[in-house]
Amino acid sequence: MNKKNLFVICLSLLIAGTVSAQTFKYIGADKCKVCHNKPATGEQFNKWAKDKHSQALKSLASKESLDYAKKNGIADPTKEAKCLKCHSTYDAVAANLRGGILATEGVSCESCHGPGSAYKSPTIMKNQALALKNGLIIPDEKVCKTCHNPENPFHKDFKFAEYSAKIAHPNPAAKK
Repeated sequence: MNKKNLFVICLSLLIAGTVSAQTFKYIGADKCKVCHNKPATGEQFNKWAKDKHSQALKSLASKESLDYAKKNGIADPTKEAKCLKCHSTYDAVAANLRGGILATEGVSCESCHGPGSAYKSPTIMKNQALALKNGLIIPDEKVCKTCHNPENPFHKDFKFAEYSAKIAHPNPAAKK
């Protein structure tokens, strides 16, 4: 095989890899709200907005968080990467993937369900296999333990079944 053929093969593989590799972007809770805030489909957005996850970023400014930060040499937990990686979806992802997500969202839909840019359309969302192929995540205990783990200074024994039941937000219109 000559050098020219080898170069063409390598270039083709590189291009094929680049074209097939998708980078899903985060769209933000407001985009999720468009479809996931209707009574007929379960009002997931409203459930999230009332949940501690939506307030996770604000919790870093609590007295408890500020006291912990002071005792542990953290100047400001609301700006500390170690804290933000679990308290802010926006701060947990690379800047080039942020798309429409807002810094103020706390732990948003996409922390648990994956970046929605490729699965947000109703046509894709109606087909779970297609949605999964396009970045949808069905959160399991492993996803939750990304943050709910002993590395968290306020960690409590994490009981997945119990806690996931508290934040459940099923879609009653979904096909069973």
